[in-house]
Amino acid sequence: MSKIKIKQVRSAINRTARQKATIKALGFTKLNQVIEKESTPQILGMVKKVQHLVKVLD
Repeated sequence: MSKIKIKQVRSAINRTARQKATIKALGFTKLNQVIEKESTPQILGMVKKVQHLVKVLD
């Protein structure tokens, strides 16, 4: 599987509990952190749910 890099660019403060849980489940612990994940349908769905908080890097 291919990998994608995801960067958290906006804070999860004042977001719904579901969005906070998604950010945490993706593995983010602080702002501007970059993580690398497998490009599975589950991960891509999680990224889509919080697309206003994260940025997918090439």
